[in-house]
Amino acid sequence: MTDSPSPKPAGQNWFPYRFKVEPRLKEPPAWFSPMLSLAAVVVSLFIGAFIIHLAGGDPWKTYVHIAKSSFGSVGVISDTLVKATPLILVGLACSIAFRMRIWNIGAEGQFFLGAWGASLIVLLPVLPEDAPQWLFILTTMASGILFGALWGLIPAVLKARFNVNEIISTLMMNYIAISWNNYFIYAVWSDGGFQMTRMFQRNAWLPRLADYAKEIPAFRGLTTHLGLVFALLAAVVVYLILTKSQWGYEIRLIGDNPNAAHYAGISINKNIILVMLLSGGLAGLAGMSEITGVVHRLQGAISPGYGFTGIIIAWLAKLNPFGVIIASILFGALILAGREMQPHGIPTMIQGVIMVLLIASDFFTRYTIRITRRMEE
Repeated sequence: MTDSPSPKPAGQNWFPYRFKVEPRLKEPPAWFSPMLSLAAVVVSLFIGAFIIHLAGGDPWKTYVHIAKSSFGSVGVISDTLVKATPLILVGLACSIAFRMRIWNIGAEGQFFLGAWGASLIVLLPVLPEDAPQWLFILTTMASGILFGALWGLIPAVLKARFNVNEIISTLMMNYIAISWNNYFIYAVWSDGGFQMTRMFQRNAWLPRLADYAKEIPAFRGLTTHLGLVFALLAAVVVYLILTKSQWGYEIRLIGDNPNAAHYAGISINKNIILVMLLSGGLAGLAGMSEITGVVHRLQGAISPGYGFTGIIIAWLAKLNPFGVIIASILFGALILAGREMQPHGIPTMIQGVIMVLLIASDFFTRYTIRITRRMEE
């Protein structure tokens, strides 16, 4: 009597292929990571369109409106660049810290302390009211960078000396920074009891393109200010540090393999402090740029979450300083368009979806999916 094979359950092999997740044995090509970021943006726009459709809106008209509100004329392009300026600086601040796998979530607080430091020069006052504009620019910049760097130094010392989790410490220090600012806004520097300080005098403002409209009429109404130049120069400096300097090599090695860096004699604790000083200084420069180039007074609503948006920008740019510029312009456009859209939460929703998809896309940089054919038993 021969044994007959037992019948297979119906539907057991209805799909003849098998998916297997495997770790990547070698680095993906250079174009792979940017393409993942681009795909994350495209998919997020499709998801946003679907949600807008469910809410009864027209996705195509919504996206056309976003484009026109951000890039439809020279004037709105100028406004988009104004929104992009602090985003470039906080994106750079996050990028250089993340490159060493120091998770600085405190760029928002460092932004606020940079704005406070710049205001200190004007409101204390450190300089007389009739001091030349170039002197105000230099001193407010130095003060903004200094206080942003000092706010980044505190969690850096806690991390280097006591191994305190920098995610928690930098996140909590955001709330301390906001409360610190509010104390001065509502009490010490309050203008007549209002929840803001007095307006800075004109020679304490960063110059704008509109200030030169008499000489160049095409600049009339353009709000782009000197802070954009600071941001672009900062991107070049960060790029040179990361790619052309010994310190940049140490940052990259620590981020890729801290054990190898330790055996090579590189001081990890010293680099934690130095990187957080630079990261905090860049975020502080963003605060200085916003307070002297746009708001012209210290008040609570000086940031629509620039520091947190910088985290998304850093990931979208894959920590590339020049990629940060492009991503910042994209998110500046979303912020600008959000002022005119109903409901206002649509641009924020798109930002959130992009962040989720960027995190998910990192899976494909570490793993590959192999498709094999099932073998008949």
